[in-house]
Amino acid sequence: MARPSRSAEIDDALLQAVATHPRDLVGMVAAQLGLSGARVSTQVRELVAAGYLRKEGTTRPTYAIGANRRFRQSYPRAGLAEDVLWSAQLAPLLRDVSRNVVDIAHHGVTEMVNNAIDHSEATHVFVHMELRDGMLSLTIADDGVGIFRKIARALDLPDERLALLELSKGKFTTDPRNHSGEGVFFTSRMFDSFGIVSGGLVFSHDEGHGKDVLFDFDDMPQTGTLVFMAMRTMSVRTAKQVFDEYSSGPDDYTFAKTVVPVRLVQVGDENLISRSQAKRLLQRVDRFRHVVLDFASVSAIGQAFADEIFRVFAQAHPEVELVPIHAVPEVQQMIRRAEVARDHDGGQLSLP
Repeated sequence: MARPSRSAEIDDALLQAVATHPRDLVGMVAAQLGLSGARVSTQVRELVAAGYLRKEGTTRPTYAIGANRRFRQSYPRAGLAEDVLWSAQLAPLLRDVSRNVVDIAHHGVTEMVNNAIDHSEATHVFVHMELRDGMLSLTIADDGVGIFRKIARALDLPDERLALLELSKGKFTTDPRNHSGEGVFFTSRMFDSFGIVSGGLVFSHDEGHGKDVLFDFDDMPQTGTLVFMAMRTMSVRTAKQVFDEYSSGPDDYTFAKTVVPVRLVQVGDENLISRSQAKRLLQRVDRFRHVVLDFASVSAIGQAFADEIFRVFAQAHPEVELVPIHAVPEVQQMIRRAEVARDHDGGQLSLP
């Protein structure tokens, strides 16, 4: 990971020391970093002006954390514990933030840091939190193998872009003994915006629009993983609401519902026409009871693709409810054609 600039290093030291050194902040940080008091004072003034520090008094000033908050730290992956990181470093900075937002931040940070610890094969994990102007943003990054590359290898996928499809579905992990595979799915839906950057690919989920989007940038770093999460501090969303939305019922909290963005099965400019593509789309969805197939941004599908989903799979798995949404008329026609064939064969699934 790139070394932070000298100004950023001073800022980080000041913001981490202010709670324990409110009266000698400048002198303490100057001695710690081997800098002049004047140099550190310049950064203090900038942090006060930006609202990250609060100054009281003039002759012998004392300092406290401001209304805005910032935390940046890099950790060796070996020995890192996500619960200690949260409780010791981040939670104290969010004491005046609403409980529901803190709960979601707690979930997101601990899940994503734990993923980096257990899966990334990295040497270091970087954590950045920013609370400013009513927006909380969190970044977890590592210098490891890369999440999409690891999933592609585990599933023997022909293209790393198909790994995003598996993340979108949920219930996938490369370590099923120790993980449920639910972390990314639920975390992405708790925050207003969520993104993963790895291997030149960007996976983005916008909860406001309910969309999963894939971007491909060849000039981005090809190693490591960066996860970005953000939400408004005035949000009323709760972690429980998100869990309830995808559970099987009020008395059964099984992860029973998923939303699958059909367009993520496309690689490059290929059309969705084959049974192989459909089987890739349907991989592991039999683990859910309710599967929403989101056809947004899909302009057409082939007969074999539709038949594999809405006749073959539907007949083989009558316990799985398939619900297509956002299908354009051309796609709807292919879906209906497969349904008619299924019903003629004696299938019992009825789709809206």
